[in-house]
Amino acid sequence: MTGLADVWRIECVVPAPAVAAFEAGLEGLCDALLCFEIEEAGPLKGHWRLEGLSETTPDRDRVGLGIALAARAAGIDEPAVSITHLGPRDWVAENLRTFPPLDIGRFHVRGSHVTERPPAGKHTLIVDAATAFGSGEHPTTAGCLKALDDLARDRRRRPARTLDMGCGTGLLALAAAAHWRAPVLAADLDAEAVRVARHNARVNGLAGQVRCLRSDGFRDRRVRDAGPYDLILANILARPLTRMAPAAAAALAPGGRIVLSGLLATQEARVANAYRRQGLALVRRYPVAEWMTLVMGKPAA
Repeated sequence: MTGLADVWRIECVVPAPAVAAFEAGLEGLCDALLCFEIEEAGPLKGHWRLEGLSETTPDRDRVGLGIALAARAAGIDEPAVSITHLGPRDWVAENLRTFPPLDIGRFHVRGSHVTERPPAGKHTLIVDAATAFGSGEHPTTAGCLKALDDLARDRRRRPARTLDMGCGTGLLALAAAAHWRAPVLAADLDAEAVRVARHNARVNGLAGQVRCLRSDGFRDRRVRDAGPYDLILANILARPLTRMAPAAAAALAPGGRIVLSGLLATQEARVANAYRRQGLALVRRYPVAEWMTLVMGKPAA
């Protein structure tokens, strides 16, 4: 979604453990999906508001089906859903104002609209709100940046090859490239995400380090041939993380690390066990709100 557009909004409120299921259920039914934690006290404390924005009139039957399937997967009753015509809106300008600069460890993430001088001693990454996931405000992205910050403190480890699988905006790939100045491969199934990540690499002067391509997980030979990787970043969802455990472990170099995110705390055991079965061990965990980021390591040869 860019510039002035005729915007429709799909909105619902769900408990935190159900967010991932509803994100998946609304995928493909809107042009952008925003998630906001409800922090004020009251009966909705611990719930999240999901807002899907679309430039075309949503298909109410498809939305209803997506919500029904998500509710069934999450084991909850179907929430109330509203579909509202917002009219012509400058979506980009409005959303830029909702994303203030973020400081997470050694990383300073900001939109291109921010004019203040960035803080000294940090890697400044410019990532605007876009039609791809990952501008730093979601707890899963924040957890990954915290993990990257800790990995960067270990001077004994300097990954020569990094993979950002399911890269979205490419923020994690940019963070790794900015710190280690080494090649990073950013891959995503969504062509729009690949386009956005490639744009962000150019904007941040990292196009020489970050290569972006479209791939369905590890099925693309280019992804497999670029390995083995010293570091793999995967901020996706619990189910695909679990499914790709054998391929991800095979692509990880001995002594390498994989950062896993996009999972709720209640899904931690399922995801961690999938990687333990591939011979990896838990190195560190990062709980942020109801979400969890895991760092797992492969034994050195």
